[in-house]
Parts: sequence; structure tokens; C-alpha cells
Amino acid sequence: MTTAGADTGPMRRRSELRWPGLRSVYCWHPPTGGVTGGVTVSGRQQIGVSFAEHHGVVTESGGRRDRFDIRPGDVFANGWSRVYWSEVTRHDELVEIYPDDDLLRAAAGSSRTPEIEPLRGVRDAVVLGTASILKQAHLGLAYVDGLRAGALAHRLAEHVVGHYAGIVLSRRADAGAGRLDHVLLDRVADVVEARLGDPLTVDDLAAAATLSPFHFARSFKASTGLAPHEYVTSRRMERAKSLLLSSRLSVPEVAYAVGLTNVSHFRRVFRRHTGLLPSQLRTAGSDPPPPAGRWPGLAS
Repeated sequence: MTTAGADTGPMRRRSELRWPGLRSVYCWHPPTGGVTGGVTVSGRQQIGVSFAEHHGVVTESGGRRDRFDIRPGDVFANGWSRVYWSEVTRHDELVEIYPDDDLLRAAAGSSRTPEIEPLRGVRDAVVLGTASILKQAHLGLAYVDGLRAGALAHRLAEHVVGHYAGIVLSRRADAGAGRLDHVLLDRVADVVEARLGDPLTVDDLAAAATLSPFHFARSFKASTGLAPHEYVTSRRMERAKSLLLSSRLSVPEVAYAVGLTNVSHFRRVFRRHTGLLPSQLRTAGSDPPPPAGRWPGLAS
């Protein structure tokens, strides 16, 4: 894995990393403002995740203009056309993933690069799990070696080609790899989002997938790259971050809202996930300094 470039200016945080089979970009930047605000661009053939909540964002691509809301964890993708974003009135945090053409062709079993279907605001646990892992690496909060990154890249390419490129792949490939069917993953992800403030066990999630807890836990990690408890914790901390930035709830109230009754434990988990204490995130507002990279080769 190599660093392709980084911008750590006072108002915008951006790092770009090169992994086996893909390139990833992490961005945190302040609002671009209203109608006269700035415009950001997402490139061709990318699939990414917004980790921030937005209302009334405007996109333009291929002569079409749309306005819509974004939920934290929503997945977006571009085909051959770039997408221009404007009227972003809140802080933005996102991970964009650009799979290599060779990897997409290999996943499709074709000599031609398949076009990724344009997506807007879908829920997808496989993409979200991959982006969450890469985000932690960008922030220096986790180490991802080439072997794990390569596995993530291949899993993501197979998933994207099989679901968002109009190509039907053999179901036996996923079954042989011990992965969950996309419908079951969506069902489990919906349960997690609906119950982030409630106690959740592996048994609860396994029941949603109609599998034994052992089989479910193994298959879920094979599908998303995250163990069930890691996925739930990641979603809880992202919900907590959104509440801290967009509401006046106290830190204990935010902790309770995401299912954690021990406030000290919540602070520790939040800091481990974001590199900041809850109070530091709220004080910094829309431009908190990202944690310094602690792993060799990572952009800070």
C-alpha cells in the first residue's frame, strides 16, 4: 500500500492511498455553502460511502440535476461520468473507492471493463464494511496490510460487478466462499440500523438471517470484512458522531441513544473509533483535526 497524496490544510482533510487492486480517497471538509458555495467532484468508476448526514444536497451529472437528502452510511457510485456536488451545508466525511479496471474485468470474466451502475443513497453492508475498514486505515486507527487489502478489493469487485454492473455471476462462488446472500445482508443491515439504540446480540442478527449464530458470524465477516460486533460498533459510533454534530443531546444522552449505558465505556470506544473524545468532536465542530497517522506508510 502506498500514499498517493495528502492535503492536510486547516479547512480540508484529504488523503489518498493505493492498495493492491484499488485506490481509496478519504475526505473531511467543511460545508461548501449554499447556492453560491463551492463544488466538489467525484470521479468516474467509483463507489463510496458518506459518513455524514446532509439535507438538500445537489448533484449534476450527464446533464441531469438532482436534489436529495443523505443518511450517514449511504452508498453512492458513478459509472463513466463524473458527478458534481454542491449546496453541502454541513461538514462532509466520505470514503471513495476506485477499483482497478483489471480487477473489475477479472471479476466479470470479461476483456471489457464493466461500467459500475450509478447509485444514489443505497444501503449496502459489503460496501459499507469495506469503506469503514479503509477509513480507519486512512485515519491511522487501524493497520491494513497488503494481504487484507487485496482480499477486500477482490470481495468488493465481485460484489460490485455482481450487483451493480448488470452481470450475473454464479451464486456458487459466493456460497463456496461462505458469504451471505445480498438479500440476507440487507435484512441484517436493516435490523442493525433500526436497533442501534437497543441491546443487540449475535443471536438477534443470526435470527434475522435465519442462520445459526456460528454460521452467521463466520459468513457475515466473510461478506463484509467485519465481525458482527465490529459492524454494529462502527454503525453506533457513526450514529453517535452525527448526533454530537447535529443535536444538543449531552454526551451521556448520545451514549444511551446508541445503546451504551456506560458513559466511560462509550467515550473509550468513540475515541478508539474516531481518534477524538466526544467533547473534542463537538467543540471542534465542522472542522475537527483528524488523528495523526500511527501506522507506517499512512497519510496523516
